[in-house]
Amino acid sequence: MSDIRSSYTEQQNFFGGHSPGALIRRFGSPLYVYNEKILRLRAAEMRDLVCLPSFKACFSAKANANPHLLRIIRSEGLLVDSMSPGELLAVQSSGFTKEEIIYVCNNVSGEELIRAEKGSRVVSVDSLAQLERFGCCVRPGAQRGARVMVRINPGIGAGHHQKVVTAGKETKFGINPEDFTTVLEICKKYSLELAGVNQHVGSLFMQADAFLQAAERLLDLVENTGYAGGLEIIDFGGGFGIPYHKYEREERLDLADLGEKFTGLLRNWSRKNNYPGIFIIEPGRYVSAESGLLLGTVQAVKNNGAVRFACTDVGFNILPRPMLYDAFHDVEIYREADGPGETPEAGRTPMAQTIAGNICESGDILARGRVLPEIRVKDILGFMDTGAYCYAMSSAYNQRVRPAEILIEADGAVKLIRRRETEEDLLRLVPCHTY
Repeated sequence: MSDIRSSYTEQQNFFGGHSPGALIRRFGSPLYVYNEKILRLRAAEMRDLVCLPSFKACFSAKANANPHLLRIIRSEGLLVDSMSPGELLAVQSSGFTKEEIIYVCNNVSGEELIRAEKGSRVVSVDSLAQLERFGCCVRPGAQRGARVMVRINPGIGAGHHQKVVTAGKETKFGINPEDFTTVLEICKKYSLELAGVNQHVGSLFMQADAFLQAAERLLDLVENTGYAGGLEIIDFGGGFGIPYHKYEREERLDLADLGEKFTGLLRNWSRKNNYPGIFIIEPGRYVSAESGLLLGTVQAVKNNGAVRFACTDVGFNILPRPMLYDAFHDVEIYREADGPGETPEAGRTPMAQTIAGNICESGDILARGRVLPEIRVKDILGFMDTGAYCYAMSSAYNQRVRPAEILIEADGAVKLIRRRETEEDLLRLVPCHTY
């Protein structure tokens, strides 16, 4: 296969010695590919971020809930958080025990809260109304109520797009710090044990300042209420960013600096307040994003006016982040062979190209005006850093099936970890339908 634009995955040996073309022929196009070594590396970096025995990293299953990947993450020593009955089932089927599962939800039914309380170490609620519902539904009338965690809105948000900022006055998440007294009153009313507090400032921050500032605010709140000695968990959320612009040599989040500052903050606060519990972070994207790559095939190229389009079989139904958040995914280009009589350099002059999908929507654009070597029909494209919030957010819109997922194991072996959906799968939930 010709090397058109593939230096990053070659340096990483991402495909474990297999060619993208061979993988497509075996498993179909499009295709999600994950690399076990990279997944383990990123999980270990989060696990070891803070040098305290009371520190735990807790993978957010909403980023990627494939049970095969979850088992790898668990084997690296991470806890897991889930936020729906489906995610709870996925993490349980992956081997996570009740004590290893944190249930972080918002705006859910009483039935879901009951199920979550039975299946997890602790349930986090997102509002005073949800706290009331939890008290009413879970072990009502018991002399000793259930344990609960509450989500605090620290008033500080961070993230690459307004839609991923999860704290501040304009977001739906969390309880205002000034309502903490009411939290304690509701807990007393229903004999609930307040086991923890948590927060989340947003996703994809590449500078640690906002995260550390919000962490200090949460710790100050706990200290000022005099409740430090009564908590089991203080959860600072996630949002740790990764460099999506790899071919532009975007710098990584400075984990060494963040870890040193965060360790100092937590160590000093613990000693001052005689805190007996654990500290948690909830990285999802950082752990799994870089371990994933989505392969797709170019089906057509065309010019509309001055715009050159490369049209692929990857639609926003299976890669939704560009459409939802204007998100950037770097693109590699793999070509089986050069054309007859061409030199290896032919057709590789960079030009502005827009990569589009196969969904009948004008918003089905995966990369707009991207300067890349000339893309041709039958080229295979690799959309990088798609291990988080990509397959997990995919759909069957336009009744297009979701692709297979495969894992390049540490020894280079290829493992199918989710089969490709079929058209028949799309009809299985329709009552009395025959086909």
